[in-house]
Amino acid sequence: MTPQNKAAAGRRAGSTKPGDGRNAKQQQLDGFVTEHPAHLTTNQGLQIPDNHNSLKAGARGPTLLEDFLLREKITHFDHERIPERAVHARGSAAHGYFQVYKSMSQFTSADFLQDPDVKTPVFVRFSTVAGERGSADTVRDVRGFAVKFYTREGNYDLVGNNIPVFFIQDAMKFPDLVHAVKPEPHHAMPQAASAHDTFWDFASLMPETTHMLMWAMSDRAIPRSYRMMEGFGVHTFRFINSRGESHFVKFHWKPKLGIHGLAWDEAQKIAGKDADFHRRDLWEAIENGDFPEWELGVQIVPADKEHSLGFDLLDPTKLIPEEMVPVQKIGKLVLNRNPDNFFAETEQVAFHPGHVVPGIDFSNDPLLQGRLFSYTDTQISRLGGANFHELPINKALCPFHNFQRDGMHRQTIARGQVAYEPNTLGSGTEFRVDGGSNGFQSFPEEIDAPKVRRRSASFDDHFTQARLFFNSQTAPEREHIIAAFRFELSKLEVPAIRQRMVDNLAHVDEKLARRVAEPLGIGEPDAKAAAGRAGFRDHRIALPIDESPALRMADTGDGTIRTRKIAILVADGVDSASLKPIREALEQAGAQCKVVGPRLGTVASASKRQIDVDATFSNTPSVMFDAVLVPAGADSAASMSGMGDAVHFVLEAYKHCKAICTVGEGVKLLATLGITADGEAPAGVVVAATPVTNLGDTTAATQIAQDFVAAIAKHRHWDRANTDAVPA
Repeated sequence: MTPQNKAAAGRRAGSTKPGDGRNAKQQQLDGFVTEHPAHLTTNQGLQIPDNHNSLKAGARGPTLLEDFLLREKITHFDHERIPERAVHARGSAAHGYFQVYKSMSQFTSADFLQDPDVKTPVFVRFSTVAGERGSADTVRDVRGFAVKFYTREGNYDLVGNNIPVFFIQDAMKFPDLVHAVKPEPHHAMPQAASAHDTFWDFASLMPETTHMLMWAMSDRAIPRSYRMMEGFGVHTFRFINSRGESHFVKFHWKPKLGIHGLAWDEAQKIAGKDADFHRRDLWEAIENGDFPEWELGVQIVPADKEHSLGFDLLDPTKLIPEEMVPVQKIGKLVLNRNPDNFFAETEQVAFHPGHVVPGIDFSNDPLLQGRLFSYTDTQISRLGGANFHELPINKALCPFHNFQRDGMHRQTIARGQVAYEPNTLGSGTEFRVDGGSNGFQSFPEEIDAPKVRRRSASFDDHFTQARLFFNSQTAPEREHIIAAFRFELSKLEVPAIRQRMVDNLAHVDEKLARRVAEPLGIGEPDAKAAAGRAGFRDHRIALPIDESPALRMADTGDGTIRTRKIAILVADGVDSASLKPIREALEQAGAQCKVVGPRLGTVASASKRQIDVDATFSNTPSVMFDAVLVPAGADSAASMSGMGDAVHFVLEAYKHCKAICTVGEGVKLLATLGITADGEAPAGVVVAATPVTNLGDTTAATQIAQDFVAAIAKHRHWDRANTDAVPA
């Protein structure tokens, strides 16, 4: 019995006196209380021998429909929450189109990947995974990236994440993973967070989670925006061309604006200031005409090269380094219209990795194989029945016809007496669909293997790619990973779980493990202890590379500052003459400027001009912006230097390593950091004298703007020194 269960039993035993109604009710409830026995069974009482592996046709073969243990477990999980999604509950979505650059007929017969003149309509939903509908956007979590293509051959759903790998290797473990990461069942806390005992207890006992944990502890898990987030299909799929030839394929979405994250402190503050931060950002960008854009990339591996990479393509905890197989960019995705109704579209959209079109097929990835069952089962529960495909947002553009009938919410009105095949009563001649050559054809992979509940030994390396990911990060990115592990593990109440995790990390990188362990009140990392635990696999693959620059977030994107949000801090007495050309230059470069002041309405410039104020220091804090401009003006700077909210605004932006530009007297707001107009400015801080504009000469202002634009384009200046000491 766990300490929590003992405490609960004690409370029940010490309940009120006989005859008290509450005691009688507690006695009744006690009849339903169960403890955890030493083995697992099905809901019918049948003992389960293996809760880690689905039943397959051979260790690397497809999962079998016969596996009633997997189906019962997944079915129960699918129906746990009605009508909210069990995972990906909080989401945002938009309409748009996909356009291929050139025909991909060499690799696939998929119609939407053939004609560069065709724009295929899409609906894209982004989401967090662990949180419920009321949770915040900026929590540390995986993000869903699901694309529904309304093609001329039917709907195709590319259901992926913003991380290219996953926590587990077999769908049998998916309910366990989600149960572990969701709020703990006895008190339903914490919401939308993984910093708690049950998740890390599970992860520490499952070394296969290690690679994914490295990504989840990186800044990938706290994206700046959905628009600045990479997407991946996660699994290995197949392309099939018109000749029936198969190539393995991995899918990538590359954002045109680059891949950018938040500072952890910033992400937590935004969660309190604006829980809808990502949702609002996506909506406003589309409303403003700043349409988000990604390029679809593919990594293609010939079927006869399946075993040439040194790791198993069927393993969803592995990626293909881009240095080994380059990503070919084959088309673009543009989101250009917001939904008309959040519930009817964003909430009711139903994705499924099994929604494919001719030319795209599955691999035997055991996690993907389980998803092919799970998603339809989930949608039936969540959307009230088997006819969810008839909801407007889910309905295919091409006609659909089959002999399915009736059920709740049926909208199709099928005429006639026939609802079966084959038949002659429909048209007077025989109608039969029996082995035709048209339509979707599964790849005829030869399978001659025993039925086994076992995992392939080629899945056994859990640390090499985790090490590759860590080695590939820049120094600041590695520091963020270490800090994230420290934060998460410091929240755990059970020291033994902390110890198990750092013991596992010692197999990734000894220095990483030691750095994580330092503040946690536990022993030194012990790699031998980890190797002695059940679940550990002593197997290493040999990669031809030690690091992959493609795995970094740094230096991605097109180098512009399009859609970046700039705060311009003002008070009465601001120098509008020098402000105007700098603001114009920022906006011409694609940035969005907002004037932030002590009050709404207007402020008076030094020349008595009225400047409209868009937001205040308190209602729209620095965490809502990408950069800060403090214009010249002695009275304005002096006034703001005496306002705690204004000083905090600038210091907080500095702490979060954002670009800052102070002009003339505006540098006073950085005085507490010892920054002056005469000293050397820290990384990403532009300190400029007041430009001469009284005769219409804007040369100096233009140069200041160019320097500021260059600083903003780097997104963050993570190498800025001593930010932890900043009082913000």
